[in-house]
Amino acid sequence: MAQVQRMSRLMIKTLRDDPADAETLNHKLLVRAGYVRRTAAGIWTWLPLGKKVLENVTRVVREEMDAIGGQEVLLPALLPKEAYEASGRYDEYGDLLFRLQDRKGSDYLLGPTHEEIFTQVVKDMCSSYKDLPVILYQIQTKYRDEARPRAGVLRGREFQMKDSYSFDTTDEGLVEAYQLHRAAYIRIFERLGLDHRIVSAVSGAMGGSASEEFLAPAPAGEDTFVDCPNCDYAANTEAVTYKATAADASAAGPVEELDTPDTPTIETLAAHLGVPASATLKNLLVKVDGEIVAVGVPGDREVDLGKLGEHLAPAVVELVTAEDFVGRPDLVRGYVGPQGLEKVRYIADPRVAPGTAWITGANKENTHAKNVVAGRDFEVDDYLDVVVVEAGDPCPNCGAGLQVDRAIEIGHIFQLGRKYTDIFALDVLGQQGKPVRVTMGSYGIGVSRAVAALAEQTADEKGLCWPREVAPADVHVVAAGKVLQTELALDVAEKLNAAGVRVMVDDRAGVSPGVKFTDAELIGVPKILVAGRRSAEGVLELKDRRTGEREELTVEEAVARLAARA
Repeated sequence: MAQVQRMSRLMIKTLRDDPADAETLNHKLLVRAGYVRRTAAGIWTWLPLGKKVLENVTRVVREEMDAIGGQEVLLPALLPKEAYEASGRYDEYGDLLFRLQDRKGSDYLLGPTHEEIFTQVVKDMCSSYKDLPVILYQIQTKYRDEARPRAGVLRGREFQMKDSYSFDTTDEGLVEAYQLHRAAYIRIFERLGLDHRIVSAVSGAMGGSASEEFLAPAPAGEDTFVDCPNCDYAANTEAVTYKATAADASAAGPVEELDTPDTPTIETLAAHLGVPASATLKNLLVKVDGEIVAVGVPGDREVDLGKLGEHLAPAVVELVTAEDFVGRPDLVRGYVGPQGLEKVRYIADPRVAPGTAWITGANKENTHAKNVVAGRDFEVDDYLDVVVVEAGDPCPNCGAGLQVDRAIEIGHIFQLGRKYTDIFALDVLGQQGKPVRVTMGSYGIGVSRAVAALAEQTADEKGLCWPREVAPADVHVVAAGKVLQTELALDVAEKLNAAGVRVMVDDRAGVSPGVKFTDAELIGVPKILVAGRRSAEGVLELKDRRTGEREELTVEEAVARLAARA
């Protein structure tokens, strides 16, 4: 039987004021309520209460993964670089990797994710189709050298993650494993009490044929997603597509050059000509693996560099600098147009459809051109959805205006296919006696991110407000006075504990009732049981932390009521 958590003995220190560097709700409250403490930038110590919440989330994840036949393993976090060199991700991850050497000078890294290592484990352990399918998972600390760790435990350099991997001999088996994980994730997030959305996503550097994200809507979220109020469409903004149709260019006149001095930006050009920005064509120059590429979008839209990077992954996308124009007379800064560009790949958003006419740069200083028609005066090498999605953009399914919201990514599932099994030549002997290349899925849940997301979604103006499944206790007993109230609080706490209820009791001496009540609200246990003014009569006050509802109960009634929910 677990022991009653007595606050007089608990390592906890609550704070009245927000940490000076805290910007998000979860950061403020998890620190103030004594759940975590900052060790260094992006590195956090989980204190006793925080560790209980983290373990409760882990328990739910583990139970649901076991329910779909997952087998738990634990891979090392310290990894030799060779596997990641073979996949190309040793270079692709760039500065995100923590790299180190042992005393002999051998290169290692701290694992950011483990597709390569799991593939090698299965290659070593499985040789026949009879050994598959298999689902392996681990709950482990991952490491990424974030340039700007922020938002408390939401974006750290080390974090708790559940990653699982399915291995099958057929594509049908992969789809089945994917659906098993999808259903398990829904159960996990429902049990945790997380409001979530399942959205289409871009696979990016992970590769694969299908990808979905599980997002928890919250203002502190770093992801943006869209949903349609008219149909069930939802997607990460990086996965939103635009259905363009070719335009009739027959009415467009020939290309005509315009004298446009001192108009290197869309704003100055539109003002000079008295036209809307949407009539102009913006051409952004970027470097893709060092090669200059032009990206064309309507002048009233912005290029989403993250979206562009996902489309072009694993290539590295960077903005050009002033030095990149040196020795390139064909690239006139501020006056680039797609017509006449040589040896420059031209990518355009679908809105720059064949037949559309634009005002754009004339590739001459202080000069623009009008009636520049896509497909007539210039060709598009690749069409990619690359603009920043805005509220009101048409839904790809039904055409209604989309809504844009912010969210925290709490899970991601991929049908990887054979990307990694091809790299490591993972074959098993098939039913026909011939080698069969294994197909693979990858499925992640941010365990520590789920804690932060719950804090963001459930907190109120008084503090944290945990769902029962993850709370550090079921009931917080508060002794709102001196000896008599403390004795009653300890007595009812022991009776609740014996009945299987997880109990925290505030038995601190020399702490005022007001501070105790404030701390109880801040800590956020679902039920608060107060031994107060009617303690001499054996009467307690039970308060629901979420709704604020209160009622008076005898000790026996309180134990019976709370034990029934244990």
